[in-house]
Amino acid sequence: MKIAVLVKEVPDAAVQKRIDPSTGRLDRSGEKNLNPYDTHAIEAAMQIKEGGAVPVEEIVAVTMGPESAVRALHKAVSLGADRSVHLSDAALAGSDVAATGYALAQVLKRENPDLVLLGQQSDDGECYTIGAVVAEYLGQPSLTQVIKLDIAGTELTCERQAEYGYDTVKVTLPAVISVGDAINEPRYPSLKAIMGAKKKPLETVSAGDADIDAGKVGAEGSNVQCGDFKAPPSKSAGTIIEDEDTDDTVAKIVAWLDERKLLA
Repeated sequence: MKIAVLVKEVPDAAVQKRIDPSTGRLDRSGEKNLNPYDTHAIEAAMQIKEGGAVPVEEIVAVTMGPESAVRALHKAVSLGADRSVHLSDAALAGSDVAATGYALAQVLKRENPDLVLLGQQSDDGECYTIGAVVAEYLGQPSLTQVIKLDIAGTELTCERQAEYGYDTVKVTLPAVISVGDAINEPRYPSLKAIMGAKKKPLETVSAGDADIDAGKVGAEGSNVQCGDFKAPPSKSAGTIIEDEDTDDTVAKIVAWLDERKLLA
């Protein structure tokens, strides 16, 4: 079995998110990291490999992004992936979810994995649909919010979270599975794995290499167009009433509450 794990580089959780007014896209100039939800997908792949129910030939991490996304791939490899593939091309900039799913599917066709895993969402766009889009272009079954995986031959039994409880669904491989963060507790990479990550095979793929139709990607090939973004109005400064233990202070507090109709 060959497993591909889709990963993404996202702004670090500590970085304040903002839209670049010149492009209408998320400003990604600050510190970046591997999408934390994708670490659960890598861990799920590792547990399948270590479980021994089916022999796993290799785990391949795949991403689409700018040059800096290499660091996310290094992190994915340090967590257990055997090698990585980086789809990077200026023509892909500004792709919406459908265009991104199409481009990733084209790369996956080159890899021909038996199972594609990814996190339930990205930490920046909060999009839950990329797995379904990829599966549609691959013509494969797709499940989301999966919290348990069992493989027997070419049959995959999944338990997934739903609004009313849990579903148990069986699908035949190949398939695309989005895992929920309740599926496992991702391991920490060892120092040896971190140091050796840059030595693992990493293939950089252009849009042309993956036979991607330029008319279906990028801002021009996307159906979703972002409008005019504006920062929320700033809050007015609060009122500070010093506690001087005087009747005047009490009167000010009562007046402030009465003005806002907070007194019964």
